Amino acid sequence: MDKLPTHMTVIAISQPGGPDVLVPEQREVPKPAAGEILVKVEAAGVNRPDVLQRMGKYPVPPGASDLPGLEIAGTVVALGEGARKHKIGDKVMSLTAGGGYAEYCVAPDAHAITIPAGLSMKEAATLPETVMTVWHNVFERCALKPGETFMVHGGSSGIGTTAIQMAKAHGAKVIVTVGSQEKADACVTLGADVAVNYKTQDFVAEAKAATGGKGVNVILDMVGGEYVDRNYDACATEGRIVQIAFLGGPKATANFGKLMMKRLWHTGSTLRPRSNEDKAAMVKAIEATVLPWIVAGRLKPLIDSEFSLKDAAKAHARMESGQHIGKIVLTV
Repeated sequence: MDKLPTHMTVIAISQPGGPDVLVPEQREVPKPAAGEILVKVEAAGVNRPDVLQRMGKYPVPPGASDLPGLEIAGTVVALGEGARKHKIGDKVMSLTAGGGYAEYCVAPDAHAITIPAGLSMKEAATLPETVMTVWHNVFERCALKPGETFMVHGGSSGIGTTAIQMAKAHGAKVIVTVGSQEKADACVTLGADVAVNYKTQDFVAEAKAATGGKGVNVILDMVGGEYVDRNYDACATEGRIVQIAFLGGPKATANFGKLMMKRLWHTGSTLRPRSNEDKAAMVKAIEATVLPWIVAGRLKPLIDSEFSLKDAAKAHARMESGQHIGKIVLTV
């Protein structure tokens, strides 16, 4: 392995604001602590939490890098003490608590996954954050079962396109909500059984129609706001709703009597503050269940667009346009 440089180019947040506050900087290459690996980054996924962090709305956990970037793919170039899962030269994709928008990034060894054959670095970089978010919320928290009906709002997003494929691989029926015919077509191509255009259709009525009036069993929601009450209407008895964001606002007026009448379960989670042990357990479960789907080609990332690291501002502008279908990736 070549000698590591002392400094690297990163994309920093100069101050809270719009995409133009993302600026290249020179920083020291980080050293992996005990149980960590240092990865020479080849690609990094762009996620909604990166945008929120840039705007000053997503605080960095204690001890994490102040740089954006929660998922990376690249080559292991150094090992911290006690890191034994991977070795120098391994090609890995990994969740990280921050710091992914850089030429080098540290990650817990237990959070990294060896990239399976047939997956490019760019594809691999778009998986860790989204797969872990869907796995934990839809499968662990909501216990989606084969044969159940699953609905995801924002079906054409990175989370949505991943959720469609994972739910289908698991044997569920999938309904998505999207904002255009182009997005609806893309979701159906990925395997969605029903695509609802929320601008022209009522997703509650469509969910009931698709389930013989029963309603859906599990909903993955990133909208919140007025969707809270409507999700209760769209759910079947004993339905489960999991909240992963509030793009429509964190406050809602809802008839909570529906929770009791239908015995609904409304939960939520956020990934970044979870302990390293929690994340390592999720990774282990993903390696056992989801990795075979990736190897078999049943889960393949849909990449909307790619930008070079120095054009991170353009990548954020693309995400905020709401026009993307699938994941946005930075190449280093």
